[in-house]
Amino acid sequence: MTDVAALAQERTQIITDVLEGRIPKRVPVIPGITYEFSIEYAGLDLMNAAWNTENFEIVCDKICQDFYSDTFPVIHLRFPALYKTLGAKNWIMGSQGFLQHPEVVGLLQEEYDDFIENPYNCIMEKILPRIYANLDTDPQTRAIVMAKAFYIFNEEFGNIGATAAKLSQKYGYGVANLFTAAPSAPFDFVADQLRGFRNMMTDVRRIPDKVEAAVKAAMPLMIKMGWPAAPLPNAAIFMPLHMAPFMREKDFARLYYPTFKETVETFAKAGRQTLLFVEQDWMRYLDYLYDLPENTIMWFEFGDPKLVKEKLGNKHILTGFYPVTMLKTGTVQQCVDKAKEMLDILAPGGRYYFNFDKSPLTLSSANPENLKAVLEYVAQNANY
Repeated sequence: MTDVAALAQERTQIITDVLEGRIPKRVPVIPGITYEFSIEYAGLDLMNAAWNTENFEIVCDKICQDFYSDTFPVIHLRFPALYKTLGAKNWIMGSQGFLQHPEVVGLLQEEYDDFIENPYNCIMEKILPRIYANLDTDPQTRAIVMAKAFYIFNEEFGNIGATAAKLSQKYGYGVANLFTAAPSAPFDFVADQLRGFRNMMTDVRRIPDKVEAAVKAAMPLMIKMGWPAAPLPNAAIFMPLHMAPFMREKDFARLYYPTFKETVETFAKAGRQTLLFVEQDWMRYLDYLYDLPENTIMWFEFGDPKLVKEKLGNKHILTGFYPVTMLKTGTVQQCVDKAKEMLDILAPGGRYYFNFDKSPLTLSSANPENLKAVLEYVAQNANY
């Protein structure tokens, strides 16, 4: 066995151990470095490189050379060519080259009953043409646009998958498939893509029965969306959580949590873990999170890591909390000291891997030298 193969085997084992609730020999380091940060770090123009993914290997190889990780470190989820082909209104590229999600309304309030009765047909016939301008046309043209979009989607993800596999073999990365699919919590899906943030919060107060029925109708679609085509090792279904911190707890308990929990439980019963990106501050909801299936992975943005470790750390797998803003504002020593603090709180007893509270988005959002120092320190010193 080569040294690189042995390294990959060791890394895969520590990832497997932590995902299965065992204490590995050391804390895995699994940072998610965005492709946008990576492009700028590699010295390329963000706007051009985001469109031309033939640069993907060059960009990612530079990140792999310079930043420690136990898994392939670069996250790339969205392709401007795809959204341009569809005429997307829900993902728009800004002047700096970033795809942004503006407020959109795909479902009118008077169309709730149509969605509740047949969500799939409503999405196909009303919502998609409203969100994607190039689908608001005759059936033949719509079919051509959809075929082009799927071709781009498959080509881009195929290129990314092949590049990730090549660089993983080159650098001895462990096997981790933590983003095999990205469904939403059913409430978030209705809010993000159908009604918009403002309308959804109004609906919660004025027509909660309609909201509840729509969220229940959306749940089977989210389960299908998250279902991987084939089982993969060390795999998780990625689910970012959006709306809960902005809700009253009584509304959360009725409208958000039941279908969210059932979705995660459905995946767990089939042997699939869920990686929750617990956005914003969920401290009010820790008891609800505790009741999710054992070994649910929870990537926290904000909150009290000591309290989370105390309440959730014996059942679930934790990560996050390290403020990526410190990588911009702190000295190298301050950043390393913060890593020590996080490890002292979160590592004892296992069920933890190291990551930041969110991914660095731009080169200006994280000093590369601080990022390097923190990742190297954790890799060399983080034992349970």
